[in-house]
Parts: sequence; structure tokens; C-alpha cells
Amino acid sequence: MNISNSQLKLLRNGAVALAMGTLATLALAQVEISGQTTATGSPVPKTVTVSQAQLDAADKDSSNFIHSNMNYAQTRYYPATQINTKNVAKLKPAFQFQTAVLESMETAPIVVDGVMFITTSYNHVYALDATTGKEFWHYKHKLGSVTTYCCGPNNRGVAVLGDRLFMGTLDSKLVALDAKTGKLLWSSQVGDPEAGYSETMAPVAVNGKVLIGTNGGEYGVRGFLKAFDAQTGKELWSFATIPAKGQEGVWATKDATGHDLHRDIAAEKAQLASKGGDFYKTLGGGIWMAPAIDKDTNTAFFVVGNPSPDLYGAERPGDNLYTDSIVAVDLNTGAYKWHYQYIAHDVWDLDAVSPVILTEAKGKDGVLRKVAIHGGKTGHVYVHDRATGELIRYSEAMIPQEAMFALPTKAGTRMLPGANGGVEWSPMAVNPALHLAYAANLHQPMTYHVEEAKYPGGKLWLGGAFKAIPGEKQWGRLAAVNLDTGKLAWKFDTEQPLIGGVLATAGGLVFNGEGNGLFRAFDAATGKMLWEYQCGAGVNAPAVSYTVAGKQYVAVAAGGNTQLDFKRGNTVLVFALP
Repeated sequence: MNISNSQLKLLRNGAVALAMGTLATLALAQVEISGQTTATGSPVPKTVTVSQAQLDAADKDSSNFIHSNMNYAQTRYYPATQINTKNVAKLKPAFQFQTAVLESMETAPIVVDGVMFITTSYNHVYALDATTGKEFWHYKHKLGSVTTYCCGPNNRGVAVLGDRLFMGTLDSKLVALDAKTGKLLWSSQVGDPEAGYSETMAPVAVNGKVLIGTNGGEYGVRGFLKAFDAQTGKELWSFATIPAKGQEGVWATKDATGHDLHRDIAAEKAQLASKGGDFYKTLGGGIWMAPAIDKDTNTAFFVVGNPSPDLYGAERPGDNLYTDSIVAVDLNTGAYKWHYQYIAHDVWDLDAVSPVILTEAKGKDGVLRKVAIHGGKTGHVYVHDRATGELIRYSEAMIPQEAMFALPTKAGTRMLPGANGGVEWSPMAVNPALHLAYAANLHQPMTYHVEEAKYPGGKLWLGGAFKAIPGEKQWGRLAAVNLDTGKLAWKFDTEQPLIGGVLATAGGLVFNGEGNGLFRAFDAATGKMLWEYQCGAGVNAPAVSYTVAGKQYVAVAAGGNTQLDFKRGNTVLVFALP
């Protein structure tokens, strides 16, 4: 789950926002917005197509950016070197593109052969010339009469396969568009928006399938990852993030790092005995971000969000599997392979959200191993064996921790980190040569307040509130973690909490944006800031890079952020060397 710092007012064409507690914690919107099923504008004046072979080899593609997180491994490591540590200070704007939607932007642009595809809040899609910003076509999704979503009307990008684009929508649909014209090809219902389901994540297209999870952990949904046929939109399989049996788990009393969770196991077992057998249907477990794919082992890896209700654990005795976990499933069937739960019976909203990265790191024996890593809201980067899920190590804390896992109370309990993290949904990046992972962190001191709350039927279900502490400074930290040791290699502190995501490049650079509008480049090895540009609105989206006609570009969206109430905008900015 995600929280905001101010009263959220999403009054747009009939939208309604709902905030809970002294701190406005969530946006629940019921929206009716007009739209069309065909795009306006002109077709892209060239063929737009991406083969499965191109998607498989995206990690070596220095021309395009064809996955929301660069490649199936989600490393966000772009392999070109034209822009590098020696010349990045000369980076200048190449063009800016303004959208029709003045609202938070979290999109990761997709670039195919000089054509850029971006999304906005409320599910608009644009096709642009990636060197000039010229608009080709504009698609605006027609949202249903009821749309329920948390934390802003965001969209994090499209997936591409063949000549099609795929987008998840706020009214919990998956749509396929013709990449050349923007024409709607098919639309499939993913979940029931009246029950609290919505889609903001960028899907993943692979082997003729489109994979998409669901939001809704704040509304008492039962989470899932689903696969749809890319040609027809037919559902192929579904993996439930809350099992029908066994969700009580092993009654763990410590988190992944050995901290005491202060659980009353006897009381929970008594609660379980008194409950009906179907409370798993409202236990939460949303999936916020795209899964990583290992084609060699036919495995999809993803992380799962918080249980419902967020703070009132008496409604959900047990470990609440697979919430707050990293999970591996079979790509063809969705069959379970393994999981590792970071926090059992989470009553602090420390869900796992930042997407999994597949890379390599040394094992405890010093031998290089294939690993899956995740940056947690706890402020740790977790390193797992990719085949078994074994936790090899976790990093030292990237941000302050205080009274870890002190239980929420009616009056309020202070505990750090707050419910935003650590690392929120922001994608990390990896430099494989340096074995460093780069994570955008938040520091937001909070108190946790609990209250009894029964399932309200598809409405906001927190069981309390999280409240920022007046007068206490909030800030951010870009941290580089050595994956072989878990030690921090460097850190760079910012005036505001960081949310949006990181890009690393073979030019020895790390790019990251801030809510105050600054977009910055750092030396990947040392953390020295080398360049910055004021974008005019919050840079709370992950940057991308691409090359057209021998010229490398860096693109990022500056639209602000609803969750942290950073200044709104409607612009994608693109930079290049003179």
C-alpha cells in the first residue's frame, strides 16, 4: 500500500477522493471519464514491431528501450556509453513533449526504432517521434462507470510484442492497441473494480502471453498474477497470491532479518479457530510492479504487497501467505515454484513492491551465483538464490530504523521506517560490472494507529491510519549497495523523499529524479553528482535511454506524484549531448 502527505483531491470529471486519518493516506476514486476506442492523430509512418528474439536480447540492445525496466531481468542497465561520466555535464534538453493530462506521471517510456510510447494518468497513450517529440497518435481509454484505485490515477507504461502494445487500466482491464495506429484491438477484464481491483503496473509480454498483476490490497481483494493470450486476450492462467489453504504459514515470530515481530501466536490461533473458512478471499496481496522473467528456467519472479486490512491483524490470523513475499512461478502454467516471506502477519504496511531484479552476486562461499534481488520498504536489499529462494544475504539498512516492528496502538506507535519505506514501488537499477544495486529511499517518520475494522465490501479497509510526525524532517537517499557484501558503497541524501526509480548506464552513470523537479546524474562508482536539470515538476518516474541515428538520448517524465503530493506536471523531457 502507498500513502500520501496531504489531503488528496482528485476531482476530475466526477472523480471522488477519500482520505483517512490526520494524514491523508490513500486516494479512493470513483471516476467516469469520457474516452474513445480509436486513437486520434495519424499512424506512425513506419512499421512498428518487436520480435520475441528482440525482447529476449534487450539487455544488449543499445538502440531501443523495449521493456519498462529495460529487459526481462529488470536491471534498468542501458548498455550504451556515448553519454558518460566525462561528458554528462554537457547534457542539454533535446525536446519536451506535453501531454493533455496534468496529473502524476510514473510512466517508463518504451522506445522502438525511433518511436516512443508513453502513458499518463487516466490511461492515455501517446506515440511520438523519439528524436523530435512530434505526436503521431493519442489513445484515451474509456474508463468504466466505477473505478477504485489507491494512491493516484497512475499508469507505469505499456508492454510491446509484435505490432501490439498492452496496457493495464484503472478500471481493471488489459487492453491491446495497434502500435502503428493506436486502434483498440481487444479488451479483457482482469478484475472487478467494484470489489477494489485496479491496474497501474506496466504488463510484461513474453512468449505470446501478457502477464499482469493487480492492485487492491487496501480494499480486501484476493491478489493474483494472470497471463493472457497476446493475440486474443483470453485468460490462460491465474496464480492467487493468497492460497485457499495454508495462508496461515508457519507462524513465524521473526522477520527475514531476525527482528521480533511481537506476535501473540496463541491469540492468533484462537482467532483462526473462530473464523470462517473463506477469509482468504479478502486477504489482500496485490502485485504493484512488473514481474521479472528468467527464460532459461521458464520462471516469473514477483513481489507481493500487504495483507488486508493493513493494520488490524485480528481479522487475518496467521502468516498471511504470500503477502510481503518474493514468489517464483512457472511461466507456462503459473504453477508455484517457491516463495520467501519477508514479514509474516504484517501490521505496518511494509509490503514488497519494488520489482525483482535478476542478476549475479557472490554466495556465502564467495562463488558467483545467479540471484534474484528485491529492495524492501524495510530499507534492506535482499539477495536470493534464483533457483531455490534461499536468502543469501540482506544489506545493511539504507535508512534509519527505530523500534522496528513495535505494534500499532490506538493512540499511535512510532516506528521507522514509515509505511512508504525504505524503497517504495521505485524500481532499482544494477551495474553488473560493479555488482552494485542503486535504490531510491524515503525517510518519513510516522506513527501507526490501529482500530477494529470489519470488511466493508470493496471499500477502503485500513484498520487504522499512518500519520506523519509534525516537525520531523522527511528526506530521501539514493543508495548504492554492494551485492557481494551487503555493504553500502555510497549514498547521496536529498531534501525530499525519493520515489520514482533509477536508471544505470554503461557510461558509468546513474540517473535519478526528485519531487522538487531536479533530475540528476551521478558517477555510478563513487556517487559524485555530475549533472542536474530543473524540470519544473516532480520527477517521480524512472528514466530510460535509447539511441537513434548514432545519437544517445535520456528521457524522463516530470509529472509529480499524488502519493507524496509533489508538484504536478504533464511533460516528458528528453536530453542529449550538443
